[in-house]
Amino acid sequence: MSKVSTTRVDKLLSSMGYGTRKDIAQLARYGGIVFDQKEILDAAVRIPISVDLPSRMTVAGKALDPLAGMVVLMNKPLGVTCSHKEAGALVYDILPARWRRRDPAISTIGRLDKQTSGLLLLTDDGNLLHRISSPKSQISKAYRAILARPLDGKEIALFASGTLTLKGEDKPLAPAVLEIISETEALITVTEGRYHQVRRMFAAAGNFVETLRRERLGNLCLPDSLDPGEWRLLGNEEIALVFR
Repeated sequence: MSKVSTTRVDKLLSSMGYGTRKDIAQLARYGGIVFDQKEILDAAVRIPISVDLPSRMTVAGKALDPLAGMVVLMNKPLGVTCSHKEAGALVYDILPARWRRRDPAISTIGRLDKQTSGLLLLTDDGNLLHRISSPKSQISKAYRAILARPLDGKEIALFASGTLTLKGEDKPLAPAVLEIISETEALITVTEGRYHQVRRMFAAAGNFVETLRRERLGNLCLPDSLDPGEWRLLGNEEIALVFR
């Protein structure tokens, strides 16, 4: 029989951003931590670590936050930045405040610039972040673009050619797929993540992107039910869609 992994309550909760170990100890003394319907009055006790722990434990009357290894799907709104340090509104401000103190830290998987909205993943799983972000993975990303000027159709061949080189760069872009929806609206699917890539691609074609929204990562699509600024946790089956 395999040995069950355990951890101290104060160590676990402090790593999840609930406060310092002193804060956790005080919360426990006042009956604020419940495990399997029993109060934990001593935060130094050890409890088993299992995937069902969030359903067995409450902190200050609320279910325990997800354990390390979580993945968040967010519909990123306009005007917020994918950064831990920049001034102004950040995507992390949308999440519970204590999640900013989690260790390991939550980070975005890739970035959307301040004026780009849509599908954004965040995780504290470093291996998963690397798998999705690595250029070797060649995971497709689909964006819906509204353009300032009508498309003429020549952009389809240009983006698919594999010869388009962005201003200031030497290496051509990998082939991309463009689907024209209307004169000024298109879906573009790329497998790279260069700086402002989609905007610069349309600029190279003599156009200007007015609005840009990411709608798909791999085969994981942004749900219509998720409004800008809303988020939810992903299960393993949904995470697997990214790699299909």
